[in-house]
Amino acid sequence: MIFAYRAKDSQGRVHTGTLEAPDLNNAQELLAEQNFAIISLEDTGEEDKKNIGQLAIFDRVGERDKVVFARQLSVMISANLPVVKALRILIDQTQNQKLKSIISEVADEVNGGAKLSSSLGHHPEVFSNFFISMIKTGETSGKLDEVLNYLADQQEKDYDLISKVRGAMVYPIFITSGLIVVGTLMMIFVIPKLTAMLAESGAELPFTTRMLIATSNAFRNQWWVLVILLALFIVAIFYTKKSKSGAKYWSYISLRIPVFGKLLKKIYIVRFMRSMATLLEGGVLLVDSLKIVAEVISDVTYKEIILATAKEVEDGNSIATVLSKRDEIPTMIPQMLAIGEQTGSLVNVLKKVSDFFSRDIDNMVANLTTLLEPIIMIVMGVAVGIMVAAIILPMYDLANSFG
Repeated sequence: MIFAYRAKDSQGRVHTGTLEAPDLNNAQELLAEQNFAIISLEDTGEEDKKNIGQLAIFDRVGERDKVVFARQLSVMISANLPVVKALRILIDQTQNQKLKSIISEVADEVNGGAKLSSSLGHHPEVFSNFFISMIKTGETSGKLDEVLNYLADQQEKDYDLISKVRGAMVYPIFITSGLIVVGTLMMIFVIPKLTAMLAESGAELPFTTRMLIATSNAFRNQWWVLVILLALFIVAIFYTKKSKSGAKYWSYISLRIPVFGKLLKKIYIVRFMRSMATLLEGGVLLVDSLKIVAEVISDVTYKEIILATAKEVEDGNSIATVLSKRDEIPTMIPQMLAIGEQTGSLVNVLKKVSDFFSRDIDNMVANLTTLLEPIIMIVMGVAVGIMVAAIILPMYDLANSFG
């Protein structure tokens, strides 16, 4: 909900503006945090309009936008610019319209006396709990510029990692999509013409030919059934992944897919280690860091491992206690973390582990396309072989019977 307010600050100056809050009580609390004495506070009724605007397909803030935001803000604060002035400058430099609007709102709130972390926290769809926690520690320690720099470095590395993996998948996805489209067109337009003569001959057809004709007929005559089944399958996957048991099942399956399962494990480990190092370097306590990182990791299995580790650390045990018992965590990691704890160099150990697995991921991604090419060629060969066996050979036999 959007509220229009008129309020006095501690020096008696009157401020007017708008703010976003779930209800009236929350709006009053937000103004109280800024030490404002409320003169008037009314719901503008703009909630529906705002929500409709947020449904736009392209109305989103990408990872790169957030990286640039953190980096530029860090540079300006390092140059001793006030936070509000730095935010005002960023409004003009930001290309993304949604982020521009958010920065403008944040600048108004900070100018009114709110903390940067609490203002950014009003936009959880853009700024994660990890991001907000880092900003909060920077404000508390007086090292906001350093913390923003840590954030920008971490987000850049995450962005580069995701970009590399996506780049490696472009070729196989393109080829696979092309095969599906060509196969579907052949089933609808080509196969019926090739098999018409075989069906009319009255000869007993091989099993592969009968299956090919049945599949072609399904694509031509029952295509709507196939579309509905595909849609139901996609919806079922979506809602299954939303449930706790379903998310565990999909996590179990995805982590055991050949090649890709190992890649996913290493990606989660890098995010775990890198995020932990960033939080600890920013001054966040170990237990709090583990709980925040658990929200950053999207996989349920690793989330449970990290939360269990946080519980062990709260109870006074080593960070390596849970990690050493889980197959999803390579043996070297708990051993190195235990040494890092004992020597007081946990941050350095976390950085070294994340760098090691980052290089490992780079090598896997570089080899991924090379590895997938022969697999795609084998699949194409098998498909062509089935076509030959199902159509060409029966035609050859039919021609010989007339000869």
